[in-house]
Amino acid sequence: MKRFTCPTCANEVHFRNQSCVNCGTRLGFDANAMTMRAAGGDVVLCANAEGAACNWLAIDAKQGSYCLACQHNHFIPDASMEGNLVRWQEVELAKRKLIYGLMRWHLPRPTRAQNPNLGLAFDFLADAEGPNGVTPVMTGHESGLITINIAESDDDVRVARRTAMDEPYRTLIGHMRHEVGHFYWALLVDNSPQIDRYRELFGDERADYSAALQHHYDNGAPQGWQQTHISAYATSHPWEDFAETWAHWMHIADGVETAAAYAMSLDGRQVTEDAYAAKEIEPVVEAWVPVTVALNNMNRAMGQPDLYPFVLNKPVMAKLQFINDLIHGAAIA
Repeated sequence: MKRFTCPTCANEVHFRNQSCVNCGTRLGFDANAMTMRAAGGDVVLCANAEGAACNWLAIDAKQGSYCLACQHNHFIPDASMEGNLVRWQEVELAKRKLIYGLMRWHLPRPTRAQNPNLGLAFDFLADAEGPNGVTPVMTGHESGLITINIAESDDDVRVARRTAMDEPYRTLIGHMRHEVGHFYWALLVDNSPQIDRYRELFGDERADYSAALQHHYDNGAPQGWQQTHISAYATSHPWEDFAETWAHWMHIADGVETAAAYAMSLDGRQVTEDAYAAKEIEPVVEAWVPVTVALNNMNRAMGQPDLYPFVLNKPVMAKLQFINDLIHGAAIA
């Protein structure tokens, strides 16, 4: 991610900041210009500024207007229920990070109003307690609608689920990037000229999805999956392989942009790649791998899990290049 400064005092501010800690200026993120502005007057904050702690500018300068990220909200949690407000705010922050990346790539982001059949929308839901017990919300995607269980914003819940599912990595932004991968598969690959190349790389998505997932949960990933896939879950079905790989390309692009923004130098080489503009993935990955090695070891020094516990093998590199080609082919000028 880029670095941001306060428009009043030039102090560094962060993507989630609603105000400058140095001078107190109320901040608004201008997503079109990718910069922070001083809110007030004609610079109007999103209607979710208070409830969701959204610090993006409204699409138009009138009260009650949503921002370019919140316009995609379909259902939000009941903020009056204990704990839901904080959970919603964390989920919204992850969503804004997601939309930031999509905008950096100039990807199409049709709303439900623009495309009722496949517009991008979000349901942020909580498990429902009823007379027969708890009805859990399943995180997932269907026809452009991404559902996120807001319990995933609780560290203890997320860590417990990661441990139960033997996952090396589980985050809110990871969920967002994975599920939006399903959205872009439907938007850019399904019934397109790209489908044959997709099947060569990822497999035939016409295989029974439910049966494939059940087989994965019953038996786990096949032996040697590390040589062909980015994660164990990616082996469950070609749709999941695409979504997992899409998420990782978003991780990599944002990670390399952040390293470049802070002028990180590793082994005598400064990270300078513009990951979002790159047509070829190899230079970006060459910049990313030393960053992950350094930060993984930094995390270990602090007693934390590896920041990026994954290996980018040759088949995964080919899949990443396919996804990057899709992205640049779909970019809106």
